[in-house]
Amino acid sequence: MLLGRSKGSRPQRGQSLAEFAVVAPVFLLVMMAMFNLAMAGFAAVSASNAANYGARRGSVVQGGGAAAVAAAAAQQQAETFGVGEYDVSAYGGGRRGAQVVVVVDWTVPNFIGGLMAYVGADLSNDFSGSITSSFR
Repeated sequence: MLLGRSKGSRPQRGQSLAEFAVVAPVFLLVMMAMFNLAMAGFAAVSASNAANYGARRGSVVQGGGAAAVAAAAAQQQAETFGVGEYDVSAYGGGRRGAQVVVVVDWTVPNFIGGLMAYVGADLSNDFSGSITSSFR
């Protein structure tokens, strides 16, 4: 018996390399997709937190300027996350007990879209969403 081969078996040189060459691109594509979706999920939760924080801050302002305070607070909170881009807008407020609404739009780049363009799929759009939060 030579190096673990049984008598009469033929060596299959390069079989593991061929298997790796087939499996590696698929594995990397799946890993990048998971990373991309995780970034999108993190950005959505971060936008939700920023919208809630901004609406809460705007709701405690007595008198005018509640929407401006809410938008500034939400933008400041969104800038601390570091993943994606956030666009904040707010409206409402103005009197005691009025509803303050904050809208946070988020966008995360789609890294997998560029890779899929080589196989003919059109996944070039970025992941995006919109979160609305309101407080009285």
